[in-house]
Amino acid sequence: MRAMSAITDQLNAQRGHLFPWSPVFLGTGIGIYFTLPVEPDVVHLAAVAGLSVVLCVVACSRAGFAFLSWAPMLVAAGLCLAAARAHLVAAPVLDFRYYGPVEGRLVSVDRSPTDAVRLTLEDVRLSGVAPARTPARVRISLKTAERIPEPGARVMTTAHLLPPQGPSEPGGFDFRRHAWFLQLGALGYTRAPILLAEAGTDHLAVAKLRRRVSEFLMRGMDGRAAGFAAAIVVGDRSNVDRQSLENLRRSNLAHLLAISGLHMGLLTGFIFAAIRQTLCLLPWIGPRWPVKKLAAGAALLAGFGYLVLSGGYVATERAFIMVSVMFGAVLLDRRAITLRAVALAAVIVLVRRPESLLSPGFQMSFAATTALVAAFDALRQGAVPLGPGWCRPLVALLISSAVAGAATAPLAAAHFNMVPHYGLLANLLAVPVMGMVVVPAAVLALCLAPLGLEIVGLAPMKWGLEWILTVAEQVAALEGAISQVSAPGGWMLPVFTAGMLVAILWQGRLRLLGVLPAVIALLCWPSAGRPILLIADSGGLVGVMAPEGRALSRAKGQGFTAGIWLENDGDAASQAEAATRWSEKMNGLPVWQRAGLRVRHAPGKRKLASVTDCDDRDIVVTTVEPESGGAADCLVLHPRVMRQTGSIALDAEGRLQTARSLSGARLWTQWQPASAEVRRLRDILGAEPK
Repeated sequence: MRAMSAITDQLNAQRGHLFPWSPVFLGTGIGIYFTLPVEPDVVHLAAVAGLSVVLCVVACSRAGFAFLSWAPMLVAAGLCLAAARAHLVAAPVLDFRYYGPVEGRLVSVDRSPTDAVRLTLEDVRLSGVAPARTPARVRISLKTAERIPEPGARVMTTAHLLPPQGPSEPGGFDFRRHAWFLQLGALGYTRAPILLAEAGTDHLAVAKLRRRVSEFLMRGMDGRAAGFAAAIVVGDRSNVDRQSLENLRRSNLAHLLAISGLHMGLLTGFIFAAIRQTLCLLPWIGPRWPVKKLAAGAALLAGFGYLVLSGGYVATERAFIMVSVMFGAVLLDRRAITLRAVALAAVIVLVRRPESLLSPGFQMSFAATTALVAAFDALRQGAVPLGPGWCRPLVALLISSAVAGAATAPLAAAHFNMVPHYGLLANLLAVPVMGMVVVPAAVLALCLAPLGLEIVGLAPMKWGLEWILTVAEQVAALEGAISQVSAPGGWMLPVFTAGMLVAILWQGRLRLLGVLPAVIALLCWPSAGRPILLIADSGGLVGVMAPEGRALSRAKGQGFTAGIWLENDGDAASQAEAATRWSEKMNGLPVWQRAGLRVRHAPGKRKLASVTDCDDRDIVVTTVEPESGGAADCLVLHPRVMRQTGSIALDAEGRLQTARSLSGARLWTQWQPASAEVRRLRDILGAEPK
């Protein structure tokens, strides 16, 4: 009885502090959906909803537990929301290699990770492909530099297209799932020119406006600052050079490039403060009108305009929701910055786009915001002095940078395998300039542009951006600026996040127990084992763990996959360096042997033809279909087999994992029954790729 009484007392202590848990339970349901091995049908979803109602009734029947009644409801709601969203965005996905004419309406222009300009097309037409099988959207990278038509125009070219690829390694980032929610059914490249088939239409007027603002900024500035300006004003990263982007990442300033909470907060905060101060100076308005609410309304309109102008990306949409909640609270005479406001913003984002739960942007932005609100609430409640008035802004900047950096560091390390050591220094030098120089100057330039006086704002804006880029360059060049870290185990990030949420949201001394699982997850991170063997889903690359790090079977080609493998290993070596680690070869082909198992990499027909000495425990990985009678005794993993397995991993204990087995039979996976080769692979390695 005492134990039950103690539990009841703890639960009753949470009354009045429950709403911040709403996005936690909603996100739990969404996370469950994405981890399911098979797609749930309507019957299963209805059963989950019914069970949640039963649990709700049971919870309500016990005194002291009634407030938990909504928890199972939110979990079920999250599961059903994610399933509904996945079905609502369903669109055809290309299921074969395509080469030929491609026509579509240009939606957006950006840059790929390899720095190539790429186009996203909708309303697509492919020669010889029925409309029912034609993807809703395709993305094409350009191999040649040329003038791109305005968004809204119908363009045509000749391109190579492929279906979206699965994870580079089992358990890794699943681009197919990401592409599914973007309705992106094919990706490829072209070396042919982009031809204009039809002039743009008015339904993409916003995209045209963004393009013209980007060109306006490029004309008004020059050098690397121009591309940076276009990126932070309209979200156009196509003119940001690769070296600047790398410097921003290494100095932990890449968040300044993405239009997110910082930019939206700085812009709306500047508009709010400027209008409020101006109205207060007018004697016939200040004492008589609700100046604070007028300024909040104007800032809200400015934020919406920025959302539209910047292209409405998910990060910008999330930031607008957060500032809308904040200024909405001002209009309703409530505290603007609270954990309730953060929770409400998170709920709105998750209801609108449940898949955003898996994105680094969502996780990092809400982690930083939650930690900042909690930290400053604790400082305010503890009446901790921040020093004399003249230094309080500097102290607040120092605290906010340190808290936000600490909150997002584990998430950034998990997603990007990189820990910048001088991020705090870089942010202290760059963020004030962004807030006090760049944002006000950008607003001034856009306001004066109709009068032809935009140079008044563009000049200081350029100086501020050049300063930020210089800080990024100098900090990135410092010795030991970053450390590479290996990818964590699949359980570590959820456990760390759950522990920190308990530590922040729970009321009472028991909140300290949340720190324990978070610390355990961090301590176990370095011991997370990496696969000793990795095989790319294209058959174009094999990687094995050598004493000095991952050894790769090729020095060139498959660069994206090679980079992902090395990053997940926490290895800073280049692909060429990793290829020199592979010492053992047979007939000129890279070979790996372990406990009677022999794996060789033979990309291309000529190299595959050189494989003649095989036994029934030999595996040959190749990029071409074997000819009849060739490598007869070997198990040949060629593209047709790899389409059934996806990428393959073998851990130190001899357990086999395939990307297909971990992804399961979901809407975004093109499920195929196991072939004879896949069953033989199971027999050789002693585990079944489902």
